[in-house]
Amino acid sequence: MNASEPAGPITAGPISASEFAARMDRLGGFETRPRVAVGVSGGADSLGLVLLAQRWAAERGGDVLALIVDHGLRAESAAEAARVGGWLQARGVAHAILRWDGEKPASGIQEAARAARHHLLAERCRKEGVLHLALAHHRDDQVETVLLRFSRGSGIDGLAGMAPVRAAGAVRVIRPLLDLPHERLVATCRAFGQEWIEDPSNRNPRFARARLRAAGEALAAEGLDPPRLADLARRAARARNALEAGTAALLAEAVEVHPEGWLRLDPKPLLAAPEELGLRALVRCIAATGGAAYPPKDEAAERLFAEIAGERFRGRTLGGCRILPRKGHLVIAREPVGVTERLSLTPGGEVWWDRRFAVRLAAGAGGAVTVATLGREGWQRVRSAGPDSGRIGLPEPVRETLPALWDGNGLAAVPHLGFSRPGFPLSAVALHAPGVVLAGPAFPVVSDRVGII
Repeated sequence: MNASEPAGPITAGPISASEFAARMDRLGGFETRPRVAVGVSGGADSLGLVLLAQRWAAERGGDVLALIVDHGLRAESAAEAARVGGWLQARGVAHAILRWDGEKPASGIQEAARAARHHLLAERCRKEGVLHLALAHHRDDQVETVLLRFSRGSGIDGLAGMAPVRAAGAVRVIRPLLDLPHERLVATCRAFGQEWIEDPSNRNPRFARARLRAAGEALAAEGLDPPRLADLARRAARARNALEAGTAALLAEAVEVHPEGWLRLDPKPLLAAPEELGLRALVRCIAATGGAAYPPKDEAAERLFAEIAGERFRGRTLGGCRILPRKGHLVIAREPVGVTERLSLTPGGEVWWDRRFAVRLAAGAGGAVTVATLGREGWQRVRSAGPDSGRIGLPEPVRETLPALWDGNGLAAVPHLGFSRPGFPLSAVALHAPGVVLAGPAFPVVSDRVGII
């Protein structure tokens, strides 16, 4: 990829300081001296956003931290990240480069990279004590998201697209540019005199988003132009918010969450509720437990819901989960066959494993370990240690999917079970930190009356 300033006229003007300030005010919830992190890829969108945010924060006595993710998927990615860091440093913007380490999947690489990027950004915000993470998604991204989700059979959530405000653990993710076209970010970079990097994957027909982007003119000719699709997303988001409130109340009544990453669900409140709320509650349970980047499709969830409502439900797998009946309740646990991730963990470090657990190793631990599933073999080793290891009450589907520490001598420790091999100190913790929260944002979403949902 090369630094670029695309040829041709830009019909839309740059985003002014006052316009950007008004957008940030509508998102609300900032400190008197705001500190905001900005995800920066090196493209015109994110560079335009970080420069606007820097000016806005400085006017209020605050500051900005730019976070650059190096996915390590191309040979030149490290050099590009360093180049973007140099641009930011020259403008006085503090920055950090975050690297996606570990094995990369052979398929679904864009989805996996997106999930890893979001986790790296949120974790760095947490470590830095930054409450707000700004992302540069704009109207064109929103339109592509709506079309992509619609093509995959999504319902109201797909039509609602991305939310301008959402919670990612203790971090508030904000998208202040969501209803502006890409051209205005390009014009903003030009106004700042800032060059940027063009990503060729945006035009690679291997990827669904690139194909949708290329089909934009044909869709617009049929009346599906970006403004109309963005309005559709806004109205769908209003409906989604109302449904989310009802779903959160239903989950609070019906679900027990366990630190080993499984749920006990009472299906009776879900079956008694309006069908849409019951379905949404079930899907949220699966998404929060299964570790998948996306929830199951509506059609599959509807079939499962109908089976649960019947009298002869014997269990199913869906969305990376096993759903099993147990004494009038349902146990929802991670499906063992899907837990394949192996991550290296060094003393003092932390990894996000299987999109479900934050695993930390104490700084004084003896050496590096591998975080991987306990599995059947590991469970047998734990059982052989005797009955006092605190694991007897775990449902069978949960045991093999727990995060375990392995080294050259085999199984070293299982933090959730309080188990460690003789001579290996139990110096790690594994905290349940699913990529999808079970219910409700941790932060309020601004009303549609001010144009933000």
